[in-house]
Amino acid sequence: MERRNNDEGAAFTCVQHKTFLKIMMNIVSANSLVGSYPALVTPFNNGRPDWAALENLVNFHVAQGSAGLVVCGTTGESPTLSHKEHIEIVGKAVMYTNGRFPVIAGAGSNSTQEAIELSQAAQDVGASGLLHVTGYYNKPNNQQVIEHFRMLDRAISLPIILYDIPTRTGLELSVSAIEQISQFENVVGIKDSTSNVSKVSLERLTIKKSFAYLSGDDLTILGYMAHGGTGWISVTANVEPKLCSEMMSAALRGDYQTARDIQDRLMPLYAAIFSEPSPAGIKYAMSKRGLCSEELRLPLSQVSEETKFLIDKALEFARRDEENFQGDGHRFVLS
Repeated sequence: MERRNNDEGAAFTCVQHKTFLKIMMNIVSANSLVGSYPALVTPFNNGRPDWAALENLVNFHVAQGSAGLVVCGTTGESPTLSHKEHIEIVGKAVMYTNGRFPVIAGAGSNSTQEAIELSQAAQDVGASGLLHVTGYYNKPNNQQVIEHFRMLDRAISLPIILYDIPTRTGLELSVSAIEQISQFENVVGIKDSTSNVSKVSLERLTIKKSFAYLSGDDLTILGYMAHGGTGWISVTANVEPKLCSEMMSAALRGDYQTARDIQDRLMPLYAAIFSEPSPAGIKYAMSKRGLCSEELRLPLSQVSEETKFLIDKALEFARRDEENFQGDGHRFVLS
């Protein structure tokens, strides 16, 4: 048998090793980012991350059909986490997942250098991809955001999901800026929390490569999917992951009647959990289902009794079976 050239063999082994690592780490891609990804809360117990609850949540979402998890984002109360806690949560989530689905780490910052450092640390503990918000508070313009992502793309090798959420950053990215950012090698998709469901159509017509279009706005998810979305990073999926996953499956196969029926069941819950600053509402809903405590870190605090009443009714409404979800049963009645 002809002996393989040593250099050629080494290169071949290196390629095999990289492919193996991608499989083991569930590295995400534009084509794999489909379905429902809960924007996971960070469970607390007496002020500290609750590791037992986090492990239970990971197992719960695997069993309920979620496509993966996004950890340490806004819903995960990342502004209140220390860097040590942030990376430990990512690492624990990866460990508890044990390769069953991808874990995407929130790693955004309004400091480019800090964003790079968080990204590298998340990669070191096994994250499958990164979610990067545009700069908040210092409010860079579109061109400055493009340069921010250029530096991220050069510094890290994990796939990057761009996060456009103008209500928190003070800037809505233009379609032109998104198209320019999409040209960077490691940028594979966008999480769109603008509530502008028509924007994804313009992005699809402009972006010239495979790209994931993920909604980050629960209330407008159905319209976003109809305009060509591929998936959903959802707050509501923390407590109703099966319904959210089923709605994504229906929308992706073009069955918008089924998707709309599920959306109708979830709409009162969307409205209720976002009636006060998130993630207070979703944590209360999860506490009612025994998934975690409703403990938050200041400056956020638990929702009011009025909001708890709305969430209780909405949870009950979402769980009505299909036979009872007809006629008058289709109406959400508070009394």
